[in-house]
Order: sequence, then structure tokens, then C-alpha cells
Amino acid sequence: MAEVSVIGGGVGGMVSALLLARSGHEVRLFEQLPRLGGKLAEHRRDGFTFSLGPSLLTLPGVFRELGVRRELVELRELCRYRFADGSRLSAHRDPERMAAEVERLAPGQGARWRAFHAWARGCLEASTRTFFAGPLTRPPSEARLSDLTAVAPGRTLAGLACRAFTDRRLRQYVARYATYAGSNPYRAPAALGCIPAIEHDHGGWYVPGGLPTLADDLARLLEEAQVEVRLSARVCEVVAGGGRVRAVRLADGGEVGCDVAIANTDAAELYGHLLPDRRRLRRIAALGPSSSAFLLLAGVEGRTEGLAHHSILFSADYRAEFGDLFERRRPPRDPTVYVGCASVDDPSQAPEGAEAWTMLVNVPARDPSRWPLSPQAYRDLVLERLAERGHDLSGRLRFVDLFTPADLRERYGAWGGAIYGGAYSGPLAPFRRPGNRGPRRGLYLVGGSVHPGGGLPLVAMGGRIVADLVNRDFPVGKATS
Repeated sequence: MAEVSVIGGGVGGMVSALLLARSGHEVRLFEQLPRLGGKLAEHRRDGFTFSLGPSLLTLPGVFRELGVRRELVELRELCRYRFADGSRLSAHRDPERMAAEVERLAPGQGARWRAFHAWARGCLEASTRTFFAGPLTRPPSEARLSDLTAVAPGRTLAGLACRAFTDRRLRQYVARYATYAGSNPYRAPAALGCIPAIEHDHGGWYVPGGLPTLADDLARLLEEAQVEVRLSARVCEVVAGGGRVRAVRLADGGEVGCDVAIANTDAAELYGHLLPDRRRLRRIAALGPSSSAFLLLAGVEGRTEGLAHHSILFSADYRAEFGDLFERRRPPRDPTVYVGCASVDDPSQAPEGAEAWTMLVNVPARDPSRWPLSPQAYRDLVLERLAERGHDLSGRLRFVDLFTPADLRERYGAWGGAIYGGAYSGPLAPFRRPGNRGPRRGLYLVGGSVHPGGGLPLVAMGGRIVADLVNRDFPVGKATS
């Protein structure tokens, strides 16, 4: 049995803590905020509730396996897309309905979508046997040689989109999946194209009361497993000596001895401050940061006819938008805008006769003080673009609260406010991300900035990968050394 200290109570940290406690280890979890969940968080004001992090749950079986039994609502319409020319595409959960919708939008492309979906299925199956199954340093026994080609190695996501579709709107729809990893589709690997297989084959789900309630469920499971949880407890150092982890030091001056330290932090925070390692920090910097997010959390008066739970309002020039994000490092002048309105399906999220709108724009991971526009001026620009695309909120806004990269950095220690740590840039990007086992015996990493990546199901898978590593390195029933 090992004494385990988990630094950070995000989903990855909670899952690894839960599984290790169930395996028989003594586990403590330290979270600097007063609530568990990490980016699975919410913002409340005047009877309105907004999700600050994930707004769609995929692969719910990952959480069912952990013991989460909360009721889930499946969305028949995964997302509604509006393109710059005013045309629309409803992404239906059912693959055949989706193919028919693609055919309606662009005659002749329905068969191409079926072929693309079939490729995505093969890519997902290969990824499940390899990338999602464990650390990249240990090829799983289920892996096949054909898995290497199933993920279209050497091709970018944008290149995959061009190969799959001749219609520019559908190419933009495919390229959008790079934003799930905070990356540039013109440089991100084609393997991100497996996401449609996740959504259309396994569904997109909403949790009544908001997705952050999943964190409450995991917190109850931690209590049942007798994990010691310390909230408002910031770890400021991982103490190591003799090539192994010895303790974690708290900001209040306390020190807790441990055999295992699991850093559910941004990898740059670990190697920059908690256990400085310049060489590893340079490797992370070489990846370049993922994008960040600019959120407008709006209390909207009245009800909007025909509003979807999830909507994407595309920019006119995707290449220029990502050039702004990753090359010119400025908020796009013509941004794609995500609109989430959970109150469409969940009246608890807004007062009667009103709606809670979460509007998200991808922005660079850098301090807003270095933007050419102030956050308030950029808010106005986003609302103007929204009005131009059919959603004029003039006279309907009760309030608009902002959440910027600076908030991400301050709240979560995120590198420059980057949502996912390093960006996926280049065909070998997944292999360049920090691994789950650290450079000291007993040190492990979990969360969106390390393998296998960000997003609810992936960070939960990462928690399982780390728990398996710890159980292998520190078997229960054997003395630690």
C-alpha cells in the first residue's frame, strides 16, 4: 500500500484518487479551490446558471463504470451550425439522419459523409486500442499493426477534410473538431477526425442541473471510498529526494509525507513551480500553447424561438481566424461563436421567461492586457457578429459577465490561460505531450495538459491510466521503498 497525495481536484485527479482508494491505497486529495471539479465548474447570478467548462458529455460509459448513476438526457440534435452564407446544418445524433441533412445542404455530399463517418469509426477503434488504452511508452497487447495507418498519420485535420468533402462548408465543419483540443486544424493531426464517431455512435448527453453536477457525484464516490479531501488547500511544492517523491508542501506551511504524488495540474505548472525541471519545461514550451477561451455569460430576457441547445456560428474565413489565434496571437476580428443555452432543455438554468446564454470564442492563451481591444470592447464585437448572424440580443440583455484567459490562469494555474496545455501541432503531436509518469519515482501526471488529452472522457481515461501505473509500480500488499 502506498500513501498517495493527489494535487488538484479536477476530474482526472478525482478519478485517479477514487480508483487508487478502491485498490487499497491511502489517498489524500488537495484542492486549492473551495469546490472539487476543476474546469467542470459553474457561474451563478440572479437565478441564472452557466457552465464554465464542458457543456456536452460524450462516452458516458466512462463515468458509469466509475459508479456515477445520475440521470442523463441524450440530445437528438448534437449541434446546429450556421455558415457565413446563411446556410444551416443540423447535426443529428442518428448517422443516417445526419447523412440526409448533409445531402440537403450540399447535394452529392451525403455519401461522402457516410464514408467519412466510416473512416472516423475505424480511427476511433484504433485509438481505443492504442492511444486511449495506456501510456504511449507501453504499446497495449490489443494493438494491431493496421492501427498505425487507421489514424491517417502525416495528414492534418484540414487535409483530411479536403479529402473527405468538396463543399467548403463541410470542410469547415470537419476542421472545427480541432477546437476540441484547442488546436489549429491546419496543423493538428487528422486523428482528431475520430470525434464524429464518438458523437454519432455513442451520443451527446446533457446532465439535468448542469454538467458540473458530475463533480458532485464523483465527490460522493470519493467520500464512500474514504479519500481524505482537503479543500482550499494549495500545494506549493512537491518535495523529492534520492530520486523519489517524499512529500507535498502546502502554502500554509504544512508538509504531508507521501510515496506517490499525482499532479492534476497544468504540466507547465508542475515543471515550472511545484518541481522545477527546465528541460521538461522547454519541451512543453516547444509545443506552443493551446487556445484559450473568452466567455460571455448572458442573462437574456424572453424566449428565443427555434434556439438549439448547442449552436456554432462560423466565421467567413477559417484560415484567417486560426491565423489570428496561432500566428498573430490576437483575438479574431471575425470569430466563430459557440452559443450554448442549456435552459432550452433545462428550466432550472434560468428564471421563468428568460434564457441563460453561454457564448464562447476561441482566443489566444495570453493576458487580455496585451490584446488590441479591451475585453469589454471585444465583448461588443462578439455581440455585433452575433447580431449579423441572426441573433440580435439588443434590448434583451439583463447582464453579461465575462470570463477571460486571465481567469483561467488565476483559477487553474493554466499556462497563459491555455485550456489544454500544449497545442496539437504536427503529425507527431500526441507523442510530444507530457506523459503520465514523471521523472521521479512516485510522480505521475493527469489532466488535460498531458496524455491522453483534454475533455471529460479523456481526462477520466487519464485518471484510470495513472491509477493502473501506480498499482503496477506500488502493488498493494508490498512495502514501499
